[in-house]
Amino acid sequence: MQFNAIIEKDDYGYFAFVPRLKGCVSQGDTMEEALRNIKEAIELYIETLNQDEINSLAKQDYLIAPVEINIAHG
Repeated sequence: MQFNAIIEKDDYGYFAFVPRLKGCVSQGDTMEEALRNIKEAIELYIETLNQDEINSLAKQDYLIAPVEINIAHG
């Protein structure tokens, strides 16, 4: 099963979360550490689900796409 993780850099390191898994978040000092940590967080999250919930996740289909907008400065 594959999940998309969003990784954001801030003043303290990297923050990671998985939109499909509400509350599944992690962090790290480097991007690599954040990726390792969010993978572990996903695995632990999945362990808390029952089989019906896992099956439901497997059936979900969504797309992450960039959306460009114009911002008027006034």
